[in-house]
Amino acid sequence: MKTTIAISLIFICIFLFISPDLKAQESIKVYEIIDAVSANRIEKDIQKLVSFGTRHTLSDTTSKTRGIGAARRWINSEFEKISEECNGCLEVSYQYYFVKGDPETRIKEDAYVVNVVAIQRGTKNPNSYIIMSGDIDSRVSDPMNSTDESPGANDNASGMAGTLEAARILTKYNFPNSIVYAGLSGEEQGLFGGKYMAEVAKEQNWDIIGVLNNDMIGNIKGVDGAIDNRTFRIFSEPTPVTETEEERRRRRFYGGEVDGISRQLARYIHKTTLEYMPEMNPMMIYRLDRFGRGGHHRPFNDAGFAGVRIMEAHENYNRQHQDIRVEDGIEYGDVIEGVDFEYARKLTAVNAINLASLAWAPLAPDSVQIGGVVEPSTRLKWKKSTDPELLGYKIYWRYTTSPQWEFSRFVGDVDEFTLEGIVIDNYLFGVATVGKNGFESVISFPSGVMR
Repeated sequence: MKTTIAISLIFICIFLFISPDLKAQESIKVYEIIDAVSANRIEKDIQKLVSFGTRHTLSDTTSKTRGIGAARRWINSEFEKISEECNGCLEVSYQYYFVKGDPETRIKEDAYVVNVVAIQRGTKNPNSYIIMSGDIDSRVSDPMNSTDESPGANDNASGMAGTLEAARILTKYNFPNSIVYAGLSGEEQGLFGGKYMAEVAKEQNWDIIGVLNNDMIGNIKGVDGAIDNRTFRIFSEPTPVTETEEERRRRRFYGGEVDGISRQLARYIHKTTLEYMPEMNPMMIYRLDRFGRGGHHRPFNDAGFAGVRIMEAHENYNRQHQDIRVEDGIEYGDVIEGVDFEYARKLTAVNAINLASLAWAPLAPDSVQIGGVVEPSTRLKWKKSTDPELLGYKIYWRYTTSPQWEFSRFVGDVDEFTLEGIVIDNYLFGVATVGKNGFESVISFPSGVMR
């Protein structure tokens, strides 16, 4: 017992001694990323996407200047340019998904839904991915109208432009984990692009750390009259829909109703943003998406992967899914005049620093177990990593009514630890890995109980 305590104290002292230097190195890189994001480049990308007239899934695919075909080829060419600047660091490709036409659905005729994907391969964990996505397609009032002008400036040229800009910035760095920059199609017709990419990920056994779906990150003037260029929302489901009946049964007795993998990803984004961009106001929304609506993170959630939606706080429904017109003095249509490029820059920076933090961080702890029933302390145990760049582990806990982790303790490079005097009944617990570079993983909630 004395030996265990001594070892723990040594690790704590080491961490406390070197953490200021680690934190300084980490902070410098993160602030570099924030400063590098350009509102001007984002504006130019949105203007280019708007210039294709319509990006409806069933629009022209052969024209060089109009329709979704021209749009996706331009996105592909931008990723290729970015790759050339980093000596071929991106693996750029199309994902083709054939959808059989059905008059009863929003795909009334046979069509290929085509994603554009760029992978920045990790140096150590190439099969572990953190994904940022934006949607390529757009629509007007009638979701079947594939010919009328559909600029889709905010929905979702803003998210696609942010994804391109994040790629420009982050390809200047090397990461142990892989980053994927994705332009997904068919969102307005039924989330087809996300469904297919999630299928590919399952077939190829991708280890997905998390999906950051960006859908509308450029509007600051809400239909309710609010004007806000600092607040944004992070939507996340509470627990995976793929969990088993046994997992649901255990949760009834052990807790964790709001501690699924997507919710932990949302908390990570919330924490990182407040730390490095305190001028921003991230809102954790305890819901899969807006009331009764959906986005391209959902297919990944359906496949059992962690995924969240990042978007503006105040929507303007007059500029969503609307024909361009003026009616009773009210302007309708998703035109570029409704996009605030500085706000889009801020939300792009939010994405970039979280992508980088997760790509630099060691992988999250595996097989975390917890014990302490009718005991005065709480015991935690996990599978120890062999990563030589791992500094150790950090235990987090919070009151059961708290939305965010409140307390933490670095416990060193060990595979179990007892929190003396912390009664298991009164808190919820999790464990994160800490790298020698100062970056932390997403927190792992216990998946088993120690006897």
